[in-house]
Order: sequence, then structure tokens, then C-alpha cells
Amino acid sequence: MVKTLGSERHNSLIAILVEKREASGLTQTELAKKLGEYQSFVARLESGQRRVDVVEFLNLAEVLSFDPSSVIKELANLPNR
Repeated sequence: MVKTLGSERHNSLIAILVEKREASGLTQTELAKKLGEYQSFVARLESGQRRVDVVEFLNLAEVLSFDPSSVIKELANLPNR
């Protein structure tokens, strides 16, 4: 199995999440507060230091108001490397 951290899909997911956060006008600190987390949680996620689990992904989609299935479809079309 290919490692996920640093993979093309992981990097694309991070880029999408950062884009969605910025489009919503939230800072990392504001997003963290809405998620019930510390700013460092968002910073580690956005820097690629940690994976995003499914439940976290759904929470991010809810807070940032995006369709999680459309992001999954976009990521599914990328090579698995």
C-alpha cells in the first residue's frame, strides 16, 4: 500500500481544505474554535503533518459549507501515488 502522507491525493486534499477555509474567510484559529480544537490542530492538518480521518473530514465540510462527496470524487480521479 502506498503511504498517504505526502501523496498526491493527500496534498490535493490539503490544498482543497485550505482553499475552502480561506474562501470562508476563517483563520486557522477561528476554524479550530468552530471544530472544538486548538489552532495547532488545524496548522498540523494544513501543513500535511497529520491525516484527516473521515469524521474530521465531514466536520470540516459542515463547518466550511462544502459538499464532501464532490471533494471525494475529485480526489478519486487522481493517481494513487
